[in-house]
Amino acid sequence: MRTAVDGRLPAEVARLLKGFLEAGGKRLRPLLCVIGWHAGGGHGDVDPVLKVAASLELFHAFCLIHDDVMDNSLTRRGRPTVHRALAEQRASDLSRADAERFGTSGAILVGDLALSWSDELVHTAGLTAAQSARVLPLIHEMRTEVMYGQYLDIAATGSPTDDLDRALAIVRYKTAKYTVERPLHIGAALAGADDPLCAALSDFALPIGEAFQLRDDLLGVYGDPAMTGKPCTDDLRDGKHTAVIAIALRHADRDQRQSLTSLIGDADLDEDGVERIRGILSDTGARHAVEQMIRTRCERADRALAQAPLPPAARQALRTLARAATGRTS
Repeated sequence: MRTAVDGRLPAEVARLLKGFLEAGGKRLRPLLCVIGWHAGGGHGDVDPVLKVAASLELFHAFCLIHDDVMDNSLTRRGRPTVHRALAEQRASDLSRADAERFGTSGAILVGDLALSWSDELVHTAGLTAAQSARVLPLIHEMRTEVMYGQYLDIAATGSPTDDLDRALAIVRYKTAKYTVERPLHIGAALAGADDPLCAALSDFALPIGEAFQLRDDLLGVYGDPAMTGKPCTDDLRDGKHTAVIAIALRHADRDQRQSLTSLIGDADLDEDGVERIRGILSDTGARHAVEQMIRTRCERADRALAQAPLPPAARQALRTLARAATGRTS
């Protein structure tokens, strides 16, 4: 970031990234990082903790911008995705193909800068040597896990099956560990928390993170685009391999399976097709089954939270956040 300012580099990239960050989002990862610090008994100067927490949001921006390129998504948080915004900027002076190529290339670079600046925030946060030794390995693990989860996701996209275990592996690595467990661990490590506390945080984080993603999968089919910020057809057109689809395929009869396999992954899927898919998900019991999976995981997380050796304020903050994240409509 300092290099960009000191070198008077073009402001357009920073402006794009700033607009992306300010467009919304739940800020779950930085919030959980700070809660993790409190859970670990953190006290004193909070500024280094806030910088590390902010770095997680910048890293998440990198993930989302690149994810939108991979999925060729049109909108994010109710606005054009970065690659679409860049393509539209050049639409008047380039051919359509060249404008889209510029948009894709530019978005990859904007995402790369978010990743670079995320690193810069961590390494200039003023951490002690002991904090760095505890935190940096966790950040490296978090990044590896989410990229592994993203690979599993794109490898399965376009050809969903009834393999529920694979769908849940994507949920665990792409969301549960990345969104909830590792931010809590990173915050707790900044406070010098021991392994038993981190294990107790994992007992809460993994089921609530899975419930969060399962809710997100349902919103990808049933959500209101005005609330979610993206069309509910995106995941279905892409052919995302989700738990609700895997369960539906497991329990579908021959005609239902044929309908699902022909509609899911169809780039021209329209609202009538979406309604047909929704009907099959209900008729096969898939939607109900995923709602039950969410409830079961929320109950498991709540029991873990009740038993965890946490300060009361941290326990209450996690309980409130868990309810908001898994019961949301956007």
